[in-house]
Amino acid sequence: MVSVALCTHNGAEFLGAQLHSILNQTRVPDEIVISDDASTDATLSLALEIFGDRTAPALTVMQNSTALGVTANFAQALAACSGDLLALCDQDDVWSPVKMEQMLAEFAGRPGLLLLHSDARLVGQDGEPMGATLFGALSLSAEEKRSVHQGIAFSVLLRRNIVTGATAMLRRELLERAEPFPASWVHDEWLAMIAAATGEMDMLEAPLIDYRQHGRNEIGVSSLTLRIGINRLRVSRADRNARLLNRAQSLADRVESSGFALTESDAQAIEEKLCHERIRSGLPASRARRLRPVVAEWSTGRYARYGLGLQDIVRDLTQPA
Repeated sequence: MVSVALCTHNGAEFLGAQLHSILNQTRVPDEIVISDDASTDATLSLALEIFGDRTAPALTVMQNSTALGVTANFAQALAACSGDLLALCDQDDVWSPVKMEQMLAEFAGRPGLLLLHSDARLVGQDGEPMGATLFGALSLSAEEKRSVHQGIAFSVLLRRNIVTGATAMLRRELLERAEPFPASWVHDEWLAMIAAATGEMDMLEAPLIDYRQHGRNEIGVSSLTLRIGINRLRVSRADRNARLLNRAQSLADRVESSGFALTESDAQAIEEKLCHERIRSGLPASRARRLRPVVAEWSTGRYARYGLGLQDIVRDLTQPA
């Protein structure tokens, strides 16, 4: 049985196209769970109108009187799903007609597969292609793709997240391992990390959704232009580094408390990632005094193994405290 966890918030403008793309799949899901995060527009009435008197797929609708936020809302939607396989779904995208069919084929042939995600075609507010893909915008390298296909996605995810929830499907077993979602993580990043740490995760390189980019995306895509990069260097480093440290600590704590059967190298990598983020978070406010500890940390190779390499080094040396 396959469930779709669809989260909405004031999505009436785009929700119709998304729902029709789900209902027109070559393999229609068995259940759709809509968790609405305190919408004030016609989102839910539109959804009910589209479903009409349909008896399949089964529809469950939940409405939050107070907005929970993206991660908590997805946690609620996933918890309400009854399927063995769970597809994450945003309100403003459009699925390829064969998305479900192609993803289910992968899960059917690979019983150890916990999470599968795909590329996406980037489209504008009007649905017109932007001439780019999600993997392209993320600058996903051939080496990173190869690592994921070879079953070593964990090393990639310790450096950066490459999984976008709107493209992902997971086994219920993974949700049970990952719950509850830590406050310092976004739901899709956390699910991907637990999947890679405790089992098998993979990707399909075909773009299986149109990923709509507009001014109201809760989480969107932005390529790293020169202007964006320079602006980031002017922003205080405190919040980002505290968040990265909290995430590393949450991962280490969950691994310890849950007793996951990690390989020795993966367990050591989690500890080294935590050490790396502690050092970065604790760098002095004075830029001049950061040089020695940053060079020392660079010499360990951890900037490359557990971060963005030169990009993080430049940040650590130049960003204001």
